[in-house]
Amino acid sequence: MQQRRIGDFPVSAIGLGGMPMSIEGRPDEERSIRTIHAALESGVTLIDTADAYHLYPDDVGHNETLIAQALASYPGDTSTVLVATKGGHKRPGNGSWTRDSRPEYLRAACEASLKRLGVEAIGLYQHHRPDPNVPYEDAIGAIRELLDAGKIRMAGVSNANPEQIRLANEILGGRLVSVQNQFSPAFRSSEPELRLCAELGIAFLPWSPLGGIGNADRLGGRAGAFARVAGAHGVSPQQVCLAWMLAKSPVVIPIPGSSRPETIRDSVRAVELALSPEELASLD
Repeated sequence: MQQRRIGDFPVSAIGLGGMPMSIEGRPDEERSIRTIHAALESGVTLIDTADAYHLYPDDVGHNETLIAQALASYPGDTSTVLVATKGGHKRPGNGSWTRDSRPEYLRAACEASLKRLGVEAIGLYQHHRPDPNVPYEDAIGAIRELLDAGKIRMAGVSNANPEQIRLANEILGGRLVSVQNQFSPAFRSSEPELRLCAELGIAFLPWSPLGGIGNADRLGGRAGAFARVAGAHGVSPQQVCLAWMLAKSPVVIPIPGSSRPETIRDSVRAVELALSPEELASLD
């Protein structure tokens, strides 16, 4: 598969978002494992997760554990797979989300993620979401400490605005390698962050690139241009969406969430889809 880079690490141009396999509507474990294996078989070498991707208060880190199990049971080579996880977001129950960016919490969360993933150092660790109760400098300072200590190999931020991206990169001594923000045809407000990442040479990882859980099937209906271009090429609107994103900048690496083998296989084929300048303009 076509490759892009996160820092100095080469990864597939399309990643796998693990969230749908662990929250509401999660499939059974066997199907989730097959989905991750299908991604690996298709050439995916970037898998995104977080300690907060779980359903119940007592199964924190469910998605991290699932991914570790899938990698361990995969018969092929997984040495080039980059697992990206996050800390600083919590799901205390009943579908609610809270934030905790206290340095002591981030350090403890990283240690717990290390154990669940079964690694000595996390490939990419990302600050999940700014916490209004904790200065951003303190939170990113904790990430810098983890990086300096060798607990994580690379550092990223998520749900950050341009000012926070610049600040994080400064605190990390120019070692910020990724920004993971929401971006899709229906959610375009992260375009300033995308442009900044392209300027700085930082990977931009759109989360929910197809519109979020339960919305991917409606992409064509919501955005008629995507359905028209898909019809012209004989592919799915989802493939067109991902190809459109990839054409925006070499730093873009979409991470569509998937819980079925067939959907991640379809997403991966977007790297083979070449869209004309006229088609890209119509999609924009």
